[in-house]
Amino acid sequence: MALFVQQNENRSKLQERVAAELRAKAKVRAEIDTKLPDGIEDSNYLKDTKTTTSLAWVWIVIVVFVIVATGFFMVVSSK
Repeated sequence: MALFVQQNENRSKLQERVAAELRAKAKVRAEIDTKLPDGIEDSNYLKDTKTTTSLAWVWIVIVVFVIVATGFFMVVSSK
């Protein structure tokens, strides 16, 4: 800790200004990162929503199977 304090005491004015600018940029970036995507700020918009479960792939397989089966029956019935 003493070494850190001693380093701060030896900073030049330019180093202090650069450090202050970097802190300001980091603060702005942190504020941007905490904002919700697509400008969604209303928490009621996200109310009662949930993330996709681990069984989502089952629904994808079912939909693909139905599309393939429908295509198969259309090809067989057209002959």
